[in-house]
Amino acid sequence: MSDNIILEMNHITKEFSGVKALDDVNIKLKKGEIHALCGENGAGKSTLMNVLSGVYPYGTYKGDIIYKGEKCAFHNLKESEAKGIVIIHQELALSPLLSVAENVFLGNERTSMKGVIDWTETRRAAREVLARVGLEHEDVNVPVNTLGVGKQQLIEIAKAMAKKVELLILDEPTAALNDEESRKLLDIMLELKKQGITCIIISHKLNEIEYVSDSVTIIRDGKTIETLVKGVDDYSEDRVIKGMVGREMTSRYPAREGVEIGDVIFEVNNWNVFHPDDENRQMLKDINIKVRAGEVVGLAGLMGAGRTEFAMSLFGRSYGQKISGTVKINGKEVHLKTVKEAIKNKLAYISEDRKTYGLNLIGSVQENMTIAARPFFFSKNGVINANDEIVAAEEYRKRINVKTHSINQVVGSLSGGNQQKVVVAKWMLTQPDVLIMDEPTRGIDVGAKYEIYCVINELAKAGKAVIIISSEMPEIIGTCDRIYVINEGQIAGELSKEEVSQEKIMQSIMAHNRKGDEDGTEG
Repeated sequence: MSDNIILEMNHITKEFSGVKALDDVNIKLKKGEIHALCGENGAGKSTLMNVLSGVYPYGTYKGDIIYKGEKCAFHNLKESEAKGIVIIHQELALSPLLSVAENVFLGNERTSMKGVIDWTETRRAAREVLARVGLEHEDVNVPVNTLGVGKQQLIEIAKAMAKKVELLILDEPTAALNDEESRKLLDIMLELKKQGITCIIISHKLNEIEYVSDSVTIIRDGKTIETLVKGVDDYSEDRVIKGMVGREMTSRYPAREGVEIGDVIFEVNNWNVFHPDDENRQMLKDINIKVRAGEVVGLAGLMGAGRTEFAMSLFGRSYGQKISGTVKINGKEVHLKTVKEAIKNKLAYISEDRKTYGLNLIGSVQENMTIAARPFFFSKNGVINANDEIVAAEEYRKRINVKTHSINQVVGSLSGGNQQKVVVAKWMLTQPDVLIMDEPTRGIDVGAKYEIYCVINELAKAGKAVIIISSEMPEIIGTCDRIYVINEGQIAGELSKEEVSQEKIMQSIMAHNRKGDEDGTEG
């Protein structure tokens, strides 16, 4: 790796409404390295990259950006891209109904002498650039929304390559990807490094940071704490966590103390669900589960196993058709045909996609926290009691440590971890007896995760039944009292706290697959 410094950001300070989001931040990058930025939600990582790329234009911050030895003053994205700096945000900027080729050259069109788009050249160049990110066999004519998130993320990288990128910034690139897709994307980054492209990656997945990066700069509360270099400094996950949170974290999962597990308060029997667009395709078959008061039960399984479909079909039949089976809450059979009926019967569901299903991003923290509980607790005869809403939102802001200027702040301006806490507060305010949490810590840092785990413990202590769906097996194992393994829409096994391990979960899945093969052969 060359010793050339390609980028220096010196004494960067950025304020919002008098609050310092960045306070004298300094960072250096060598040409051709993969440099990681780590820090808790709200630490200032994305803000720093928005300063670098011109999203926050020159003049709105203090400090200097020196790129390839030249002092830069970017006023917009176009100016930074002209210098070879391209940022890929966590929310993909693809146009869903346009083709792959059109997306690759969106805003960077291949035109003829007369300014007309040359479609033959566009498709040829798209295939060429897609091959560089491992998508050489992809059809460039299909709409981009027909592809999975993993491929869309690679198309974003191809789009950057088409702009002759020299410094590529990836903000949480693997947050919505499964393990296999994540590893493929990280390997592509290593390939880009061989081609001389410098990368900055922001990620909360510390195992990925350890795998792909050459150095890591840790930011805490808007300040640079330290930069660690692989092969020189201690580069372990625990060391990075210590820098991020400012202390040793002896355990990532708080102990659950003083919880008595009581009677069964949530029971699902013979639950069957068919695909919403295909009445002959059965997605869930004869699922039976029980959860006791004070118990935290996990639903483990591979991506596409049917866990989210199960949760959504229970929650007011938000997914599926031809749904059959029974649900009992507190010993009484309930019919949850709408989301309102589910909430009324004390069932709540925290979606895995907070930005699409969990939040109104242009609404305030207060509005988002109270909206689901409003018909039941904050209104009478159709009249909203605004004072009660303010008191409740303020109480929960403090209770689960939502970092915000006030409950009137627009929720879309909060960091991912704080947005997730607002979603948790929203459903806690409905005072559920049963709470299903689908990927409750996706895309948030270890400190915010710990606070969510403390909330789970608090719910268990209050005698609630909590169900957790997570793709992170260590999280399922660390937080749950008992685990159901779901595979191909069926219960593949049940494991107690004492016997659970990643190996046992995978063994249950493999055994269920073998049984399915045998049954298929006999049929």
